[in-house]
Amino acid sequence: MTSSLRQIIVDTDPGIDDAMAIFYALASPELDVVGLTTVFGNVGVDLGTTNALRLLEIAERTDIPVAAGAPKPLVTPYHGPADFVHGRDGQGDTFGPAPTTSANAAHAAQFIVDTVMAAPGEITLVPIGPLTNIALAMTMCPGLTAHVREIVLMGGNAFCPGNASPSGEANILNDPEAADIVFGAECPIVMAGLDVTHQVVLTGDDVARIAAIDNPRARHLAAILPFYVDFYRRTNGVDGLYVHDSTAISYLLAPELFTWREHPIRVDVGSSVGRGRTVPAPGWTDDEGPWGGRTKVRILTGVDHRAAIEMELERLAR
Repeated sequence: MTSSLRQIIVDTDPGIDDAMAIFYALASPELDVVGLTTVFGNVGVDLGTTNALRLLEIAERTDIPVAAGAPKPLVTPYHGPADFVHGRDGQGDTFGPAPTTSANAAHAAQFIVDTVMAAPGEITLVPIGPLTNIALAMTMCPGLTAHVREIVLMGGNAFCPGNASPSGEANILNDPEAADIVFGAECPIVMAGLDVTHQVVLTGDDVARIAAIDNPRARHLAAILPFYVDFYRRTNGVDGLYVHDSTAISYLLAPELFTWREHPIRVDVGSSVGRGRTVPAPGWTDDEGPWGGRTKVRILTGVDHRAAIEMELERLAR
């Protein structure tokens, strides 16, 4: 019997869009953030853990535990941080003070296992970085995901090109082997990937609205977002930024804003140009071949983007 209050673990590599998503979740009374777990990705795991602790201090939520996780992918080297996107500190080169709190002693994967098994059917996993910690937890505890309420992840690209390569989205491409494990989970899975996140644009006017909000969370975002906006202006010609990680939070709060298709997914773990691609089963072979026996993933493909943006701005103003 699940609770109407959604208990979530956010698995994160805290760059700029992760900060937005974490603050968004913390400002949403429908969600109970029971932990942050950190992983390599936008930044190294040590810096990501520092950022997670700092974000919770800014939000005055130091009661929420942070557990540090994987420093590298399952089988390949970590190729380094995306400092050209998020800054050398992962927070727009703002270089804030060191946190006064410390991470949990447990590894992120063990924290996930312990938290899920202590509340079977209650915990939703919200990975918004590479999926290594989730895969490690599934490997440590076979059958774990039978006790997970749902996985709502940001990552992948089923019906559109990638953003870190022509084939791969950044979170998945950082550890395709881990992603292929996670897409084999036994629980319901929702994929908020580039198919939908590239439809959700926070405009320059929206960024100005955040800057006008007078609370510590919004002031931090106002300081870090210009770096991110500048990246998108230079690389994509966008006036504003794509709302990647926060889209997973918007789905948790208002799934009725979204449309989707449902297919099992395999991840290309090869070494050629397709590596990292999240490959949906053709509709007539959902239960055959490489996709046989896999959960059908809810692949988000459309959204009332303005409603999602307005909901996030309203929560950030609280």
